[in-house]
Amino acid sequence: MKAKKIIKIVSGVIVFFTLPSILLFGFLYFKYNEDLPTGQQGEAADALAKNMLQALDYEAYKSTNYIEWTFKKRHHYQWDKLNNKCTVFWKDNKVILDLNNHNLSKAFVHGFSVDKDISEELKATARSYFNNDSFWLVAPYKVFDTGTERRLVALPNNQSGLLITYKSGGSTPGDSYLWLLDENNKPKAFKMWTSILPIDGLEASWSDWKTTETGALLPSFHKLMVLGIEIDHLKTSK
Repeated sequence: MKAKKIIKIVSGVIVFFTLPSILLFGFLYFKYNEDLPTGQQGEAADALAKNMLQALDYEAYKSTNYIEWTFKKRHHYQWDKLNNKCTVFWKDNKVILDLNNHNLSKAFVHGFSVDKDISEELKATARSYFNNDSFWLVAPYKVFDTGTERRLVALPNNQSGLLITYKSGGSTPGDSYLWLLDENNKPKAFKMWTSILPIDGLEASWSDWKTTETGALLPSFHKLMVLGIEIDHLKTSK
């Protein structure tokens, strides 16, 4: 009887904590989940992508050789964009990523160089962090990256959205993002269809823009439902 009572109590605790989560997820899923929209590839989609880049002063971004930022107060980056290297800091770890050649990357713990399995694990983690966190910083500038597919999507009120699908590259190839633009073709939000999110079509803001030292426009904050994604200590140089 004692064992049955313990099992009953444990089961009750599990249900108490998991049932609200399941109900909340179900509510959010049916409220927000959207199928990936269809759109048309071709000159019109490419033209909208170019208009978006122009609205963001892509030339200023392209001539920016160094970007430094902190993502959600957890990961700090010093990105040598010119030489395609980035130093990543988190907790007591530091990784100097060579984004062209993984084997040339170096890992440190408490300031001391590490190697073998620990090094490989830290380098893989740093690259994953960089892929995710830099995307939240510079995603609009990646619409013509190798492996991207651009589609023009019809939206309500005779507006158009720009659907970008990453066929290759990054940590999660196959992800798609629908850019929502203002009247000047400047991004104000995107909707996401990604492998890591359980709900398709979730919307995140791209409205808190900062003009950096080089003239490049970069975001300082994103809102995703009730969550905030902070980007601070933002610096650029040529």
